[in-house]
This record gives sequence, structure tokens and C-alpha cells, in this order.
Amino acid sequence: MKQLSSPRRLLSVFLVLVAIHSIVVGICLIVAPVSFIELLGFPMKEKFYAVQGGVFHLVVSVAYLMAAKDIMSGKNLVIYSFTAKFMATVFLFSYYFFANPIPLVLLSGIGDLVMGVVIFILFRMIWNNNR
Repeated sequence: MKQLSSPRRLLSVFLVLVAIHSIVVGICLIVAPVSFIELLGFPMKEKFYAVQGGVFHLVVSVAYLMAAKDIMSGKNLVIYSFTAKFMATVFLFSYYFFANPIPLVLLSGIGDLVMGVVIFILFRMIWNNNR
């Protein structure tokens, strides 16, 4: 029986939650009407980039789920997962501070940072224990 509190199990569950988050965000970006997206602070004339961002979120959710399925053999996917979150953090913070201070962009950056840190910490715990 798997230990529920083991770092490997926690990372697996957390990656599934991150994937669910990405799926929800992706679907929302795809189906939300332009008027709702503009209400959140994103002016737009064409919805192409919102839909593209939605599809991107769905694509990366597959990688998160693949990493969660087998943490030990999916080491590179786990590394990809926290790298993607840290890259998203840099982009979102840069956009907020240097382009357009939309509150939802800052909140998204903070959320990605937290997710990336949790994945990284659990990853380090697993690989430090397996040396």
C-alpha cells in the first residue's frame, strides 16, 4: 500500500491538481465570450489568442498528467512541469510590471510561482532520498 504522505504520492496528487487547474483555465479561455474576457481586464477584438492560450493550457495539462502517472520514470516531465511554471511566472510578472498592470495577471503569476515551488520542493525531496 502506498503511503499517502510520501513525497512521491504528494507530488503525483499535486501534479494532477495542477493539470486540473490548467484544463479549467484552458476551457475557460476557449469558451468564454469576449465580453467576459474584457471584463477581466483584457481588451480584445479577436478571440484567436485567447483560444490559442486555452489550447496551450490543455496541451501542458497532458504533460502534468503524464508526470503524475509515474514520477520516477517521468523525471524529465516533472522537471518540465516546474520549469514551465517558473517560465510562466517570469512572463506574467514581466507583463504585469512592464506592460499592463492587470490584477488577474499578477494573481496568475503568484499562482504559477506557488505551483512551481511546490513541484520543485517535492521533486527535490524525492531525488534527495533516492541517492
